[in-house]
Amino acid sequence: MSGGRLSSVVEYLKRMQAEDAAFFYALQHDTHQSLANLFWADASSKLNYHYFGDAVLFDPLYRTNPYTIPFAAFTGLNHHGQPILLGCALIFNESHSSFVWLFQTWLHAMSGRLPVSFTTHPDGLIRAAAEQVLPGTRIRFSKHAMFRETQQKIPQIYQLHPMFEVEFKKCINEADTIDEFESSWQTLVQRYYLIDNAWLQSMYDVRQYWVPVYMRNTFFGDLSINEASGELTSFFDGFVDASTTIHMLPKQYEKAAASWQEKELKADYDTTNTTPVLKTPSPMEKQAANLYTRRIFTKFQEELVETLANPATKVDDSGTLTTYRVAKFGEEIKAHTVHFNSFVMKASCSCQMFEYKGIICRHVLAVFRAKNVLTLPTQYVLKRWTRNAKTGTVFDERASQLPCNSQESLSVRYNSLRQEAIKYVEQGAKSIQIYNVAMDALQEASKKVAAMKNRTLGASECGVLTNGSSQMLHVADENTLPASHPADEKEKKIRELSDELESTNQRSEVYRANLVGVLRDMEEQKLKLSVKVQNARLSLKE
Repeated sequence: MSGGRLSSVVEYLKRMQAEDAAFFYALQHDTHQSLANLFWADASSKLNYHYFGDAVLFDPLYRTNPYTIPFAAFTGLNHHGQPILLGCALIFNESHSSFVWLFQTWLHAMSGRLPVSFTTHPDGLIRAAAEQVLPGTRIRFSKHAMFRETQQKIPQIYQLHPMFEVEFKKCINEADTIDEFESSWQTLVQRYYLIDNAWLQSMYDVRQYWVPVYMRNTFFGDLSINEASGELTSFFDGFVDASTTIHMLPKQYEKAAASWQEKELKADYDTTNTTPVLKTPSPMEKQAANLYTRRIFTKFQEELVETLANPATKVDDSGTLTTYRVAKFGEEIKAHTVHFNSFVMKASCSCQMFEYKGIICRHVLAVFRAKNVLTLPTQYVLKRWTRNAKTGTVFDERASQLPCNSQESLSVRYNSLRQEAIKYVEQGAKSIQIYNVAMDALQEASKKVAAMKNRTLGASECGVLTNGSSQMLHVADENTLPASHPADEKEKKIRELSDELESTNQRSEVYRANLVGVLRDMEEQKLKLSVKVQNARLSLKE
């Protein structure tokens, strides 16, 4: 890839880092000093990783789509099960060393904390690099990619035997035990005379990397899967495609980030300001409604309602440890085993749904129902799925770990302010009266910030450090004092501050527009509801 074609992206990344010290990017060059690979992550990606960096997906989009650019993305899932961005890359040189550099650079940008799981494309180079850089992390191949490649590798089987795909997916998806999978696999390859098929044998050889029954003891949080296709929702769907060029990429990247941020804010608003309909009299359901985000509560509610059709039958009682058999009416052959320790209020199920998705299963809930456990034990409420997932000690922890690194301190301050601003927007949109108060306070705060900038500029010209560290300026004698700034330096600083203020004003206008949009939607919903009530009254009179 020529430097000329990439210059616009590199310049964009340089400009972003100049505007925000928390923005990170890195370049890798080959032996000829040509740009081989490129990685970047903004402050939001770093913050996202702190809260939701347990399950990571590395998606080399160009591998499975006819893209004109070798674009790849690190993504995860937020507390609503929506995709979040954890970093981006352009990969021009595919080699083991390139992927090692990329994963090391990404991990460095994410403060070095290893994820629990790492899902990626079924590729030997990527897998080897990931296992080298991420020791202890569970590596998984995308199941959807494996299904797609199978259809491409043995198309004649799909054409000659229409039922093969159905039985193949059933073998992979519905096996509850390893023995059941092994038996189903052998039956499948024998029925279609595929015992000697090289491709299917290669898939079987790496089954521990992609068949769910082998992975259920590890958290992957697959809540954004499209049930019809089995495909994960992509962060860049609708924004980056075959027509996207290098020059277009920065703008499309920003559009995707803004779109998903808006969707997250809407999901936050819906969770905070709407009340779900409860389907049972269980105190546990009410507790869950107050704890979880709306989408996660819906998942939990489905499991709770299913306990009515999945009774728990005691099969063994050894004091504090009791074993239950849980099966749906009429499907006893598919029973699951639950071990319950009443002393520590801990249960484990053979389906391992909690370990895999972080949401308690109907089988354990059925046992809780039988044992009269009325509320969810705290160990079964995964914070990353709750409405308070993005609260906690992240800022204090980071500040104590990085006392002297001014760039990281700036990142901490940026993330802290951003999170408070999000909560401010949520509260400010609740009514027109609160909105007016919030907007007045925001404008007043903007004036105070601008005034403080001016005082800070004056202090810096007098030799006082203002980079957020605890260092002090020691003066030996008058000869060591720095010369006063020339007029052009002062003008440059004034221009930089003016540009920054203008950028802040523009962002404020965006927030204001979002608030107005939310209020407009609320008024429209009120109007529609009013019309429905009026029509209902008229109908009753008639």
